[in-house]
Amino acid sequence: MEKQAISSYDEAVEYIFNVPRFTKKNTMADTKAFLEKLGNPDRELRIIHVAGTNGKGSVCAYMRSILETAGKRVAVFTSPHLVDVRERFVIDGEMIEKEAFYEAFQIIYNQLNWEELEAGEGYHPTFFEYMFFIAMLIFRKEMPDYCILETGLGGRLDATNAVSKKELAVITRISLEHTEYLGDTIALIAGEKAGIMKENTPVVFADTDAQSTAVFLEMAKELSCYSFPVSKSDYTLLNFKNKTIDFSYISRYDYNVMVHLNTLAKYQVENCTLALRAIEVLDKDREISPLVLQEGVRKAFWPGRMEEVLPEIFVDGAHNADGVRAFLETVSEDGFEGKRSLMFSVVSDKDYAQMLRNIAESGLFDKVYLAHMGNYRATSLEEMKRNLPESYFGQVSLYESVKEAFDAVRRDKKEEERVYIVGSLYLVGEIKEYVNHD
Repeated sequence: MEKQAISSYDEAVEYIFNVPRFTKKNTMADTKAFLEKLGNPDRELRIIHVAGTNGKGSVCAYMRSILETAGKRVAVFTSPHLVDVRERFVIDGEMIEKEAFYEAFQIIYNQLNWEELEAGEGYHPTFFEYMFFIAMLIFRKEMPDYCILETGLGGRLDATNAVSKKELAVITRISLEHTEYLGDTIALIAGEKAGIMKENTPVVFADTDAQSTAVFLEMAKELSCYSFPVSKSDYTLLNFKNKTIDFSYISRYDYNVMVHLNTLAKYQVENCTLALRAIEVLDKDREISPLVLQEGVRKAFWPGRMEEVLPEIFVDGAHNADGVRAFLETVSEDGFEGKRSLMFSVVSDKDYAQMLRNIAESGLFDKVYLAHMGNYRATSLEEMKRNLPESYFGQVSLYESVKEAFDAVRRDKKEEERVYIVGSLYLVGEIKEYVNHD
């Protein structure tokens, strides 16, 4: 490959999105070596590292909001983005500027060994590694009080795990996903997620499965980490209204914090509790009061998670079997008394058969709109229709594009009806883009 002249933000973004076409998978040693070549920017940052199958982004959002409410400057690196690639890099609640992205891109680009690359050898970052390096360079320049990193895939071999030290590790709920990369049992996947744990660094984790909990506790023992499991015993659900949730968080310090969530997503209670426990563990001097915890949670927002994009039209990032399980549990208890419809699309490497089976068996939806996404990983309409069980007796419509399906949803929707759009974060991104441009 030859070095190109890249002279703008748009050209830099286009180049990075084309990276998967010409780079190979790298080792952790490769990633660490290049991070060192960039001057080890991570070593100057106070890093909170978050892994897990579902809920990572939401936990990051709650932690960020609480810390910012406490007067801290916070940088966050998350994935994927929904509309703009710069959503992955947030500092003080704002996406980074295009100029900052381009400047960091060029530093990385110019550090590559182009002689080796032109000879078909040498190191080139993958798409996600490039994003991670950009985050590290920009965050070092800004020097926030805390830097929250969300893993992309797994944990042990994820690019974000190349950092040399951490303040805290947080692991959310584990379920079977990406089994071809992470293993085909909960224990194996938990072992990969547990790879973010560092020696003598505290870890907060979701105690939701006996197998994963056993793995986390064993790893914590080996690494001399203080571990803080979070389970249903750490919160009490008080009120689940139409679009808000009230619950009581049981603090480590023997008092309860009454928490109000502006969401109808019941699964966020678990994510919020993880974030609250993480902040308490981080806050060794107990500087952050219960009032700050409450206000930080109240102000928190994470796009694409039971987000109402138009009146009574909600998008949700449920994109695997466990995510759909949590989504259906929320819908079944959301208090809505009218009819419900569902728009669904999914990428082909998810367990869409189980997702569709659960949707059909829930009996919650009178109509299902199946849409084909504009993504090379998208599952075909025929395959989705074939896997929608015969037990579903509602109306099924097929659309060749997300836009066609969304237009139909808006056209068909009655005033007393609620529509949910789920199955993929790519789908959520497409919908938000349409809504933003209307």
